[in-house]
Amino acid sequence: MVKLTMIARVTDGLPLAEGLDDGRDLRDAEYYKQQAKSLFKNLSTRQNEPSRMSVETGAYVFHYIIEGRVCYLTMCDRAYPKKLAFQYLEDLKNEFERVNGAHVETAARPYAFIKFDTFIQKMKKLYQDTRTQRNIAKLNDELYEVHQIMTRNVQEVLGVGEKLDQVSEMSSRLTSESRIYADKAKDLNRQALIRKWAPVAIVLGIVILLFWVK
Repeated sequence: MVKLTMIARVTDGLPLAEGLDDGRDLRDAEYYKQQAKSLFKNLSTRQNEPSRMSVETGAYVFHYIIEGRVCYLTMCDRAYPKKLAFQYLEDLKNEFERVNGAHVETAARPYAFIKFDTFIQKMKKLYQDTRTQRNIAKLNDELYEVHQIMTRNVQEVLGVGEKLDQVSEMSSRLTSESRIYADKAKDLNRQALIRKWAPVAIVLGIVILLFWVK
């Protein structure tokens, strides 16, 4: 079953459209939407990424197509046929290019083509039930193959950036903790010196006081 659908500009990751009712029956919908946006951001900063890929995340799989500097992405249950997922994206791509293709580069705000949701909902209904005669025919279409489309794990795709963030965070934390440790060490040394020399200072003070009394 199709769970999420999002369309974004590859050059900067700007969201262009999405299914407005996406996530209503999906637990942690915002978490997966954020993952999708991270994928868009990742694609905008890398070159030579495959134009078609499947990315596994938990119980779901992201599938995406890149064409004309636009990324068409959907997230489906793992059991949903990969072939149908990519044909769904192809249908979205063809219509989006026809209606909005000439305006993609000039889009200046997120979700500039939000009205495209009407077509997204129409296609979702057609592709939801894998047992319809229409979808069975698509599954049996030998001219459309998806076997060579790479499948990767979301940690593989986003993990490099996440690890760098973790290293940076750890480095900052260690620097902060080392400063705290150094300050505490200075305090302990000061207290140790006071404990060590305080009796001597007291004795010297008494001697000096007695000397002046005499």
